[in-house]
Amino acid sequence: MKEEILRLLREADGFVSGQQLCEKLAVSRTAVWKAIGQLKNDGYEIEAVTNKGYRLLAVSSSDTLSRAAIESRLHTAWAGRTLICKDTTGSTNDDAQALADKGYAHGTLVVAGSQTAGKGRRGRSWISPEDVNVYMSILLRPAMPASCAPMCTLVMALAVYEAMQEMEIPDNVSFGIKWPNDIVVSTDGSTYRKICGILTQMRMEDTEIRDVIIGTGININMTEIPEEIQSSASSLKLALGRRINRAALTASCWNHFEEDYEKFASAGSLAPLAGEYEKALVNVGRKVRVLDPKGEFTGTAGGITDTGELIVRPDGSDNDVYIGTGEISVRGVMGYV
Repeated sequence: MKEEILRLLREADGFVSGQQLCEKLAVSRTAVWKAIGQLKNDGYEIEAVTNKGYRLLAVSSSDTLSRAAIESRLHTAWAGRTLICKDTTGSTNDDAQALADKGYAHGTLVVAGSQTAGKGRRGRSWISPEDVNVYMSILLRPAMPASCAPMCTLVMALAVYEAMQEMEIPDNVSFGIKWPNDIVVSTDGSTYRKICGILTQMRMEDTEIRDVIIGTGININMTEIPEEIQSSASSLKLALGRRINRAALTASCWNHFEEDYEKFASAGSLAPLAGEYEKALVNVGRKVRVLDPKGEFTGTAGGITDTGELIVRPDGSDNDVYIGTGEISVRGVMGYV
C-alpha cells in the first residue's frame, strides 16, 4: 500500500484527498493514515491539510533507498516485483542465490545500501561504503542454452547506461560502456573512470541453467575514492556535481533491463541490442591491449558480435579476432580505457 500511495502522490498535481486514496486502494482511512505515517518515517516529507488531503513535498536529504521509493517508480511486469531492500548485507549476489535456493521467482531483486563482502570479477573485493551507493542483484531463471548466459552481463550494462542517459547531464560529461560490462564516465572527453561494475554468476543443474544472478554496484553519491583506484574510478556525484536520487536510478535501471532482456531472450542473441550497445561502447576505434593467457597482443577495437564478443583487429593483421567475456581482459594501451 505504501508504494501505491507514494506513486499516487508523486503523480498528482497538488493534493490528493484521503477519500480518493481510500477509494483507489479500497482501504480504510485508518489504513491510509498509517501508511502515510510509515512514509514519513522513511524520510518522505508529506503535507497533510484538512479538507485538502495529502501532498508530497520532497525526499529528505537522507536519500531514502527504500522498497516504497523503488517500487513506486517501477514500470516492470516481473523485474523487481519481488523486492528485498536491506540497509547492509554481506553480498547481494549471495542473498539472491540463497533466495533462489528457497524457490523465489524469476525477477526477484535484492537491493542494499552497503555490503560487507562485495564481490568483483576474478575474486576481487568490491568496496562498498555505507549510504551513498547502490548494490543490487537480480535472480533470473532463463530458459535458454548455457552459452547465452554470459550475454546477460552486456544486457545489464546497456540497461544501466540507458538509465544514466535519462539524467540531466552537463555538456562536459559523457557516459559509456567499457567492454564488456563496466559503465564509465568522462568529464574531459578522453579520460574515462569506472562508476559501475557488474558480476554475473550462473549455476547449472545437469546440462541446463539452474539460475543466473546478475550483481550490479553503482558508485552514486560517494565523494571519497580510495587512493589505489582514484585513477580509474569515480562516482556520479563527482562527475555531475550533485547528489543523485538512488531509488530513482535503481528503478530506472530495472525498467530498462526488463525491456532489453525481453528483446534478448526472444532473439536468443544480442542482435536486437547490438546497435545501441555499440553506440555506448567507448572501446570502438581505440587501441587496446588484449590480456589473453595464451599470449597478450595489441590491436584496434571495433564493435561486438551478436553473441557479445569484442571484435579486435590485431596490429599488423588483416583479420579480426573475436574476444569472449571469459578469462580474457581488455585494457587501453595508455590506461584503463
